[in-house]
Amino acid sequence: MGSTGTGWSIEVIRDDVTRGQFKAALFDFDGTVSLIRQGWQEVMVPYFTELLLQVDREASKEQTACYVRDFVDELTGKQTIYQCIRLAEEIRRRGGQPLDPLEYKNEYHRRLLERIDHRLQGLKDGRIAPDELLVPGVLDFLTALRSRGIKLYLASGTDEVYVLAEAELLGVSAFFDGGIYGALDQYHLFSKAKVIERMIAEHKLAGPHLLGVGDGFVEIENVKAVGGFAVGLASDELHREGVDLWKRERLIRAGADIIIPDFSQTQTLMEYLFP
Repeated sequence: MGSTGTGWSIEVIRDDVTRGQFKAALFDFDGTVSLIRQGWQEVMVPYFTELLLQVDREASKEQTACYVRDFVDELTGKQTIYQCIRLAEEIRRRGGQPLDPLEYKNEYHRRLLERIDHRLQGLKDGRIAPDELLVPGVLDFLTALRSRGIKLYLASGTDEVYVLAEAELLGVSAFFDGGIYGALDQYHLFSKAKVIERMIAEHKLAGPHLLGVGDGFVEIENVKAVGGFAVGLASDELHREGVDLWKRERLIRAGADIIIPDFSQTQTLMEYLFP
């Protein structure tokens, strides 16, 4: 995927969008606030590829993996179940008999938790400081927004039970006075778009009042659909500095107004958002 540059800057994509009137902000979680699940694609893509190759034994492993990565990426930001629903559709299209998508989701979670368990345990027993698994500068940025009276919401495609627990371990729960929302087994009851609808209704917001911050396609698209201002976070989760070029390209296509690598220059960012 590649990353570039260790210097910090704001890349302005659209400079004709109203700033400074924000009353509420919506944050994504994984890759935007938290790095606990860094590397989740390296679990999902091989797992899904393995299942498709069991159905279509003549297929190229490389081409299948590339195809899987494309649809996994396309659905990033939505609830995990949607990627599993798409997997089931692909298995059926190849002549296989898919399981219930929830079974694929549960197995993916089992594999992912196996990979990240040392991070969770390290946070619990104090061997890992929360700052090591937070996007750089995010605590300063959350503090700065709250000091301006902005109501903060957190919405994630990861299951709500995990988001609540991980936000607590990282010490960020208290910032999100608007609520923390995540995926539900009854997946039709939750979406980031529904959280935005709730924010607008609760606070009688117009588009310029809404700030959206995320590293995925879905939250940026949802924020722009209601006329909000979208901060695209092209965070390099592995190296914790510089811009992830793949994320940058995706975020621009989703409609991001600005691109930043992280929140390490909070004062500069706040000066731009509140001119």
